[in-house]
Parts: sequence; structure tokens; C-alpha cells
Amino acid sequence: MNQESTTKVMEKPPFDRSNSQDSLDELSLDPYWTELENIKKSSENRQNSQEMVVVKEPDEGELEEEWLKKAGLSNLVGDSAGDSQESMVLLSTLTRTQAAAVQKRVETVSQTLRKKNKQYQIPDVRDIFAQQRESIEKAPDGTESQSVGTNENKYQGKDDQASSLIVGEKELILPMPGEAPISETDINLEVSFAEQAVNQKENVKDKTQKSKGDDTPLTNFRLPEDKTGTTRIGDLAPQDMKKVCHLALIELTALYDALGIELKQQKAVKIKTKDAGLFGVPLTVLLEQDQRKVPGTRIPLIIQKLISRIEEGGLDTEGLLRIPGAAIRIKNLCQELEAKFYEGTFNWESVKQHDAASLLKLFIRELPQPVLSVEYLKAFQDVQNLPTKKQQLQALNLLVIILPDVNRDTLKALLEFLQRVIDNKEKNKMTLMNVAMVMAPNLFMCHVLGVKSSEQQEFVMAAGTANIMYLLIKHQKFLWTIPKFIINQVRKQNTEHHKKDRKAMRKLLKKMAYDREKYEKQDKSTNDADVPQGVIRVQAPHLSKVSMAIQLTEELKASDVLARFLSQESGVAQNLKKGEVFLYEVGGNIGERCLDDNTYMKDLYQLNPNAEWVIKSKAL
Repeated sequence: MNQESTTKVMEKPPFDRSNSQDSLDELSLDPYWTELENIKKSSENRQNSQEMVVVKEPDEGELEEEWLKKAGLSNLVGDSAGDSQESMVLLSTLTRTQAAAVQKRVETVSQTLRKKNKQYQIPDVRDIFAQQRESIEKAPDGTESQSVGTNENKYQGKDDQASSLIVGEKELILPMPGEAPISETDINLEVSFAEQAVNQKENVKDKTQKSKGDDTPLTNFRLPEDKTGTTRIGDLAPQDMKKVCHLALIELTALYDALGIELKQQKAVKIKTKDAGLFGVPLTVLLEQDQRKVPGTRIPLIIQKLISRIEEGGLDTEGLLRIPGAAIRIKNLCQELEAKFYEGTFNWESVKQHDAASLLKLFIRELPQPVLSVEYLKAFQDVQNLPTKKQQLQALNLLVIILPDVNRDTLKALLEFLQRVIDNKEKNKMTLMNVAMVMAPNLFMCHVLGVKSSEQQEFVMAAGTANIMYLLIKHQKFLWTIPKFIINQVRKQNTEHHKKDRKAMRKLLKKMAYDREKYEKQDKSTNDADVPQGVIRVQAPHLSKVSMAIQLTEELKASDVLARFLSQESGVAQNLKKGEVFLYEVGGNIGERCLDDNTYMKDLYQLNPNAEWVIKSKAL
């Protein structure tokens, strides 16, 4: 097997070195080809019960119309075209590049509808965006436009090029192994990624040559401190997270547009799937049946159990994830699991560690819709075409945000498990690159195994998807962070909605002959009336009847507020521990947001002075 794998690698298309001292042989894709061979052998022992249904290939207009729907802008074209307040508010918060991305899609849909001679109300694109031009010149937090004149330069530092290879006409950026020198640079989350890409292009035009430091082969990225707090996926209320997903899709499209790369959302292929069982069952169906057994679970139980079984055997086992279980035994275990898992009679003691690892990978491959989703699988694959590592990470960040909840939660559980495996690399010999190459075919290749492709295409897919898998594992903490510029856009949307709501309420009250002055007095925050300047009142309605008045200082953090609450000697607080409750920012220009420990309260208060401050557990 090893000899075959080595031969296979050597037969791959020739490549040229670029900015690298490492050849492909040194980077070694052997584990990838070995895993692919194991997958093919495993599939021969499994009967494919999924039946593909041929559907009409959607035209470009239909794909873009679906894009507008997912971006929260479906009413701009088609039957529902009209002046929706929500869409207009969303448009008013867009950056220059985001607005251009939306405009391009609206034009495509409008042209397609005209060709079909459909009697839809097709608004002129210029009318849609005319009223937004002034607001686009301002960032969501009221600062200057996120365009050529931004302060992005201070974040650029050294160029973030990694080791790269030329295969045919394609350049691939690959992680470099070993003890290469590592530089560090911040990832700017305050300015739109697409705007940064445009600025970088324009700055490069002004440079006659790169500095020597620009050829640093490997870069570590860190998140700069944000005094108003870092927001992670899961910290926001559902209504705000929905807005985040709309903005993230628009931003991802704008980023690809800015870099001249086509981003085509794939229409989900209709597949006849099982509506019960384990293997070959959609994640959404699995989760629904699992939540009937374990309310509140967010990850399919079979995945949780397989990971648990692997870890019970110890993560220091050499070749973990790489060495496959016996094919016949895996087939028999699958049949037993289907019959006995939900009855609780399956004998987990009979499952060897390598068998459990093979079952986990098989489960992932046999999902009728991949973990990375049908719609965005190709977009994940296309990340390899982005010019720099930083832009690849930015795109992956946005893709993770727009994944369906169950896909995102499952991916997170998988990546966290893979990191735990890598933490034991000294004993199990599974380095980050080894794990990436073993797992890449399971997440990316299983849906194209039957598709004929050239050896060069196979090579590009292998190197590219291994690189993406590498980035997903290594930078998972960053990838689950919501960029601050998107949070600012959500705040701006909420502020605009509140303004319109108050205006409508005032009109209603005037019609009802209420005293407008009286209403406006009542409309003021009770916090402002009850609490002195520079003091916030923190409540814990589910935990304590008494609220705390806390003086704001330059150094006061969210962790300090929680510590003061937990130090109380009476009530429920005395029985709670750190990590069981969290401080929330509620209302004002945000729906609800869980604060990280390092949030500076005075800075956040200045950003959202009308918020209330509540302590509670995430379950409440």
C-alpha cells in the first residue's frame, strides 16, 4: 500500500517551486492518497442506498435570486419586489464593496427575468441604491468610509504568503512543516474584508518592489484586543444572528468579487434519503430524532458516542485516524449500530479504537448532504484559489458563519476533537498536517469519487483541500469569531429599526390624542433616571432579587462584574461557579449579546448607553 501511494504521488503532474525551499515530496501527500485508497475500498463493501433525482439545472438568474433570498433581500426582485423596510435598512448599512456585490446580483436577476418576459415588477437598480449612497460613505459605527482611505495599512505588516506550488497554471498555498521561522500579524476585524482586499490591491500598485520581509514563509495570525469585547458564534440572540448571516453572505460574495474569483452557490441536488436510522441520514433528520431522546442536544448522538469511544482508547495511539479498521468488521458494526443504537443494546466494548475512527469517517462520508453543506462545499474548495493565507482565513470565517446551525455545530465538534488528537502528536505521530491530509478526502472528496478527473485536477484538489483542512483545524478559534465590522452593521440596523418604530409609535399616539411630551418622558430609559452618571445597574432576575450598582472605571471588565456577583455570600450566587453564568448586554442597539471576560465595560457602555446588563446562564 505504501509503495503504491508513493508511486501515485510521484506520478502526479510536475510543479514549479514558488517562494519555497520545500518540494512536494517533502510536504508529502502520501497520507492523502492512502486515505483515498482506503475510502474506495470501503465503498466497495457498502451498498449505496441514496437515489439521485435528476433536476433541471438552474440558470444564473435563478441562482442569483436564491442568493438574494439567503442574503435577506428577496423582495428586491421577483413577485415580492417592493420597498421593504427591513431590506432598505440592511442596504443602508452596506459598505461600498458589499453594495456593489448586491447590485451585481440584482442586475443579473433583472436581466434574466426580462429575457423570460415575466411580468414581474422589476425595479431599476439605480433606484434601489440611490438612497443608500450617502450612508454607504459612512461605516456602521459612524466613522469614515471603509474604502481607500481606511487605516488598514497599520494592520498589513508583513505579507502573509505561505509556501506555494505551481501546478499547471494554478498556484497553491501550502503550510510548511518543521521549524520554519514564524512571524505574527493581526487580523483586522474592524474593516470589511472585501474593503481590505481592494485597499491592498491599490497599495500594491503603488509599490515598485516588495521589501525583503514580505517573503516570510509562515505567519501566525492573532486577534487584536477589542475593548468592546470579542463576539463569538453562539453569543447573539437568534434575530441578530440572522442579520449576521445575511451580512456574512454579502461580505463573502463581495470579497470574492474584489479578488476576481467567481462564487457560485450550488443548488442543492435532490436526493432520496432515509428518514430514520444512522448512516446516510441527513444531519437535520438525525438531530430531530436525537432531540426527542435528549432535548437540547445540538450534535447527533452517534457522532458524540463515536468520538467518546475513540477517546476512551486514549489519544496517544500511534496512527490514530490514519490506520483503518478491518473492512468486513466495519460493515458488520454498521449493521449492528443501525439495529441497536437507539435501543441502547449495542455493545460498545466490542468496538476497537481504529474501528470507531473508521466508523466516524464513514458516517461523515455517507451524509447525503456534506457537513460543509451542498450549497457551500464548492465555495470551501475554492478558498484555495484566494491569493493570500489571510484572505483564505477571512473567507473560511465567513463560510463558517453562514453554515446551517447543525452543520456548523457538527463541524465545531469534529474540529475540536481533531485538535485533541493533534495535541498528542508526540506519541500518536499524527501532526496537524497528517490529520489534515487524512480528513480532507472525508469532508471534500466523497461526493466526487465517481467523477472522472485528470491527474492534475486530482493533485490540485488534494493539495488544496488538505490546505483548507489544515486552516480549519489550526485557526478554529478565529473562524468562530464574528467580525466586529459585521456586529457594527447589526447595531446600525437595530438603531435604524428603533428610529422607525419610535416614529410610528409617536404617530399612533398623536392620533390617539395622547400627550406626546408625556410619552417621550416615558420613552427614556429607566436606567438613566434611576442610576447616577458613570454607574451601571446589573441585574440577575433568575438568580437574585437584588441588583448591583457598579461604578464604571477605565479598567473594569466583564469578568470583574461577574466576580463581584459571585462573591456575594447570600442567595443563589454563593452556590454558583465561574463559567456557569455570564454577563449579557441586552437591548439598545443589540438584541442580546453574551460578553467575553475581557470586555471593558466603560468602552461598551459608550457604544451602547441604552443597554441593560443582565447576569444569567446560557441555558436561560
